[in-house]
Amino acid sequence: MIVHSRRLWLASVVLGLCACAAAPVAERHELPMLRLSPALLTESASLQQRLRVTRLDDGRVAAQSIDVQLQLEPGGLLLAAFALGQRVLLLQWDGQDLQEQRHAMLPASVDAAHLLRDMSLVYWPAASVQQALPQGWSFIETEAGRELRHDGQLAVSIRIDGPLLGRSQVQLRNLQEHYALQIESAPQEGAP
Repeated sequence: MIVHSRRLWLASVVLGLCACAAAPVAERHELPMLRLSPALLTESASLQQRLRVTRLDDGRVAAQSIDVQLQLEPGGLLLAAFALGQRVLLLQWDGQDLQEQRHAMLPASVDAAHLLRDMSLVYWPAASVQQALPQGWSFIETEAGRELRHDGQLAVSIRIDGPLLGRSQVQLRNLQEHYALQIESAPQEGAP
């Protein structure tokens, strides 16, 4: 009975994250999908994170959380996501090949390409993001963080409190796909 309850809870967490992050297909493809090389990163970091995802268009859906270990370095990105002490997702990105290992309960709507895009918007140098964008899109750094705009209209805002690759809080608001992602980060113990 305990194993069954844990599986139901794990499924509800994962499904909740998907419900928060997923958007109608017609809207999901409007934002540019970024696959920036980790070689463009100017610094390395190993971070422990708590991610909270909230729907912006449905206040009845509670925010969902998941724990993440993130390693960023010019040689690659490694992201491991955990729920109930079980790894539910492992992403590896070396600039050429995006690999993922998924828990059987993780729905297809949680996909590596969208996670990589959001990570690129937060952690890659703004000039590298801007250079990769199609015409009509702009990416700028502001006093509070960063903004992705299409023809002047705000699509994604990123507010950063604290050193991005240290103890920080990041609030990404995706107005196109109707979700907010809060990232609480701390340096991973034992990391250089």
